[in-house]
Amino acid sequence: MADSRITEIVIVGGGTAGWMTAAALSKVLTSGYAIRLIESDEIGIVGVGEATIPMIKLYNQALELDENEFIRKTKGSFKLGIEFVNWGQVGDSYVHGFGKIGQDLGLVSFYHYWLKMHHAGKAGPLEEYSINTEAARHNKFMRAITDRPNSPLADIAYAYHFDAGLYARFLREFSEARGVIRIEGKIANTELRGEDGYIEAVVLESGQRIGGQLFIDCSGFRGLLIEQALHVGYEDWTHWLPCDRAVAVPCASAGPLTPYTRSTAREAGWQWRIPLQHRTGNGYVFSSKHISEDEATATLLANLDGEPMAEPRTLRFVTGKRNKFWHKNCIAIGLSSGFMEPLESTSIHLIQSNIARLTAFFPHGGFDQADIDEFNSHAHVEFDRIRDFLILHYHATERSDTPFWDYVRNMDIPESLQRRMDLFRSNARIFREGNEMFAEPSWLQVMHGQRMQAEGYHPLVDLYTEEKVAEYIGNIRGVIGNCVAKMPTHDEFIARHCAI
Repeated sequence: MADSRITEIVIVGGGTAGWMTAAALSKVLTSGYAIRLIESDEIGIVGVGEATIPMIKLYNQALELDENEFIRKTKGSFKLGIEFVNWGQVGDSYVHGFGKIGQDLGLVSFYHYWLKMHHAGKAGPLEEYSINTEAARHNKFMRAITDRPNSPLADIAYAYHFDAGLYARFLREFSEARGVIRIEGKIANTELRGEDGYIEAVVLESGQRIGGQLFIDCSGFRGLLIEQALHVGYEDWTHWLPCDRAVAVPCASAGPLTPYTRSTAREAGWQWRIPLQHRTGNGYVFSSKHISEDEATATLLANLDGEPMAEPRTLRFVTGKRNKFWHKNCIAIGLSSGFMEPLESTSIHLIQSNIARLTAFFPHGGFDQADIDEFNSHAHVEFDRIRDFLILHYHATERSDTPFWDYVRNMDIPESLQRRMDLFRSNARIFREGNEMFAEPSWLQVMHGQRMQAEGYHPLVDLYTEEKVAEYIGNIRGVIGNCVAKMPTHDEFIARHCAI
C-alpha cells in the first residue's frame, strides 16, 4: 500500500487544550511529523480549569511526567473529591469522592447492604465507608499503597488542583523539547479547498500562510476553525444548564490545604473553591437571568477565604456541544468542541478524552468517513452522559428559596436522566452505560447526598441476616477509620514530597 501518512499537523490555539494536544502528539509521533502550534500572547486563555479528575493521571503517565515535579511546577495540590455545600437543602454538605465505596459482597454492590442498614437506622454516614471521602473530611492524603491489595490504602484514588497557566507552560516546554514549533500570531483568515471544503491553510495577520493536512481547533469558545470556517453548528443546553456566566478571582490562601474542591450552591448558581499551594482559586458560576453580574461579583468577594489577589473577571458561555467534533480535516478539542460548566471538573478530562480518540482514530490522508463518524459518535455519548450527571445536581434538590432553584427543580429533564432517577428511586439500581465517565459510586453519592430516597434495595441482600450485614459494614467502617487515622495530613504530604 502507498504511504499516505498525514505528516503536517497544525494546532490553532494554545492554553491547556493546545499544549495538552501538542505534548501528546509529540510523544506519540516520534519522527517524520511536523507539528506547529499557533497562539497569540494578545489572546488570553480561560484558565479556570484548575481542578481535575483521576483520569488525568493516565495522561501524565503516558507522557512519563514525574508527579512530584509536575506538582511543584504547577504549584498544585492533590484532590480526593468535591465537597458539595447547600445543594440538597441549605445547610447540607456531602463529598463526592473518587474511587470505590466499601467492599462488594458476592454479586451485589456494597451500597445495597449499606442501604438496608441505613433504612433500619443502623448504619453510619455513607462517607465513612469510603477512604477517599473519610480522608477528605479529615484533611488527610497519601498515595495508594499498591502492595496491600486487601487494604483500603490500596483504593485511594486522586486527581489534582493546579494552575492551568503553569500547566500549559510546563507542557509547552515538554512539547518544544520534542520538536513542536510554536508560531506567535493571530489568525486573520482560513483558506478552504474549492473541491471539497477541507482546510488548506490559515493566514496570520502578518500575512504568513501556514498550510497543513490535519488541523486541530483549540481556539476556545470562538471555534475559529470548526465553527467560523466550517460552520458545523452548536447544540444549546441552556434550558437544562441555565448558568451562562462565571466571575473568577484568586485570593490568598488561608487555613489548611484541603485535599478536595468545594462547590457551594448560591442564590443563582454555585461558587467554586480550588486550593493551590500559592493561592486559592474562586469563582461564581451563575445564571444571568436570575442575578446580575455586579450582584454575583459582590457575593463572590464576600465569600473568599483571604484577600483578593486580582480584579474579578467575567466569562460568558453557552453550555452545549458542537454538532460535529470532527469535520473534514478539522478536529475540535477543548472549549472549541463545546462547554460544560466546571461543576464536576470535566473540562480538562474532555480535552484528554478527545486527544485519546484522536490517537485511536489517527487518520491517513484519505480521511475515511467511517472513522470520523465513529469518533463523533463516541464523543457525543460522552458529552451527553456528563450533561445528564451535571443536570442531576441541579434537578435533585429540595431548595425552593430562590427563583433559580425553583426553575431547576421543576424543569423538564432528558429522558435518559429521568430513567436513571426512576431506577434509583425504586430499588437503588445504578448501571454504568458503556465507558461513560462517571461510574456507579459517583451517581450514588450525588443522588444520596442530595436527598433522593430509594424505596428499596437489591433483594439478594436479604440472603444474609441483619446481624451478618451489620458486622460486614461495621468492619469496613472500622478499618477505613483506622487507615485514615494513620495517614499524614495533606499539608504534611506536600511538604515532604512536592512543596514549591
